[in-house]
Amino acid sequence: MIHRQLHRAALCASLLVAGAIVTTAQAQPAASENSKYILTPPAPETPRVNGPKVYGARPGRPFLYTIPATGDRPMTFAVDNLPEGLKVDGKTGQITGKIDKAGEYKVTFRAKNAKGEDKKDFKIVVGDTLALTPPMGWNSWNCWGPNVDQAKALAAAKAMVKSGLVNHGWTYINIDDAWQAKRGGQFNGIQPNEKFPDMKGLCDEIHAMGLKVGIYSTPWITSYAGYIGGSANNPEGTWEKPADKKREEGKYSFVANDAKQWAAWGMDYLKYDWNPESTSPKTSKEDFLRESKEMGQALIDSGRDFVYSYSNSMRFADIEEQSQIFNTWRTTGDIRDSWWSLTGNGFATQDKWAPFARPGHWNDPDMLIVGYVGGWGGAQPHPTHLTPDEQYSHISLWSLLASPMLIGCDMDRLDDFTVSLLSNDEVNAVNQDPLGKQATIVWEDTAKVKLVNKRQGREDQTRELPAREVWARPLEDGSMAVGLFNLGDSEATVTANWSDLKISGKQTVRDLWRQKDIGQSDEKFETTVAPHGVVFVRISPVK
Repeated sequence: MIHRQLHRAALCASLLVAGAIVTTAQAQPAASENSKYILTPPAPETPRVNGPKVYGARPGRPFLYTIPATGDRPMTFAVDNLPEGLKVDGKTGQITGKIDKAGEYKVTFRAKNAKGEDKKDFKIVVGDTLALTPPMGWNSWNCWGPNVDQAKALAAAKAMVKSGLVNHGWTYINIDDAWQAKRGGQFNGIQPNEKFPDMKGLCDEIHAMGLKVGIYSTPWITSYAGYIGGSANNPEGTWEKPADKKREEGKYSFVANDAKQWAAWGMDYLKYDWNPESTSPKTSKEDFLRESKEMGQALIDSGRDFVYSYSNSMRFADIEEQSQIFNTWRTTGDIRDSWWSLTGNGFATQDKWAPFARPGHWNDPDMLIVGYVGGWGGAQPHPTHLTPDEQYSHISLWSLLASPMLIGCDMDRLDDFTVSLLSNDEVNAVNQDPLGKQATIVWEDTAKVKLVNKRQGREDQTRELPAREVWARPLEDGSMAVGLFNLGDSEATVTANWSDLKISGKQTVRDLWRQKDIGQSDEKFETTVAPHGVVFVRISPVK
């Protein structure tokens, strides 16, 4: 009877994703045609403190953390046992200052409004490691490509606040390629072009919102988009746009100059973009490691904390050494808003990278492709080509993978469905779990599904994947996050057996998207899953 009830409840959840059951749209930005697929319940009016449970910083560096909390405003904030050197703004929940002494500081966040109050235990770890949970934020490339400018970056920050995503832990506003002009200024660092008239002012304004800012560079002479990079063939670092797109590193490196400039502006994140396989000749293992370390040390010496992110297509043969240096590294090429691209970047490749993911160091299958995307080549953004089920699979898998979560869409065109995907705190909590263990495949179907790349001119590309997969990751509290995925084109039953999960005894099964317990079982969880869809659950021992 228990298995039958679990199956019936999960079938309801799966059909709901598929659109057979219509829910009330969340009170969020403009309603869309996908409103009927919303699963995330509205946040309560009472305060609820969200976000990670741990945060890393280096001693003596500028500190900024905004307590993410939902609930009616006005709201007041307080922190118990706040370490010396920090202060909290009681109206905004922004914690600022600096901590000079390394160590672990256990604090308690408190949020209060007219409807009630909430608290959450939190740990600040001051030492050598940043990004103790995967970064969450926004990047400009997937919506604006080379057309990014200061106004668009600022608009994204304002939309992050207006949409309420800041209250769910979304933090970074990252400027990708195409901001660069020639070298100059106090540090002979890369200066912003005419699209960014006041980079320091932009950082200050975004920081005032409680958010952080990221920047882009490359060790090549010229970036992918055709802008100045971090090296040159002359000691002055002068640069002219080349006639070809040759990808090469110059004889002279300017990483220290650039890191000092970014720190002076107030940057918090670096996307360092190049591919040693596409350099001519290919970059050796030794040179790749040297270049990675060189920029990493320049960021440390700059006096600010930078999340250090590598892009793209990390060589698997290099990952053991490179994972000691970077906070995140791209395991893939660039993603696009198609089922082909999603499965290629996610399901087909990520399992083997799991041993290298850990707090402070994360595998990255690329940015999120929900909302209005598609500006890669300078085109105008369009609604993602992913179906609602595919978007649920996308966010569920990225959460299981402990991947950086970087929104790639036009933030001014967020609709209620997209916000619901990004604001589910139980789903985000899986991504942000402090244990930092990436999911792996615990079961896969022997039957295969054939996938075809439907992108124009590439229809001859095909791949085979298991028709059904179960991915699972252990969580800090002893529970398991489990994704039951159907990669096929028709509805299918998927089963998570306790023996495959290496657990035993009676377990409670909770639907994470609906934030609702759906039953208990001694042996397994079985459910019907929509085509290209997922049922995402948390399985916990019954106490």
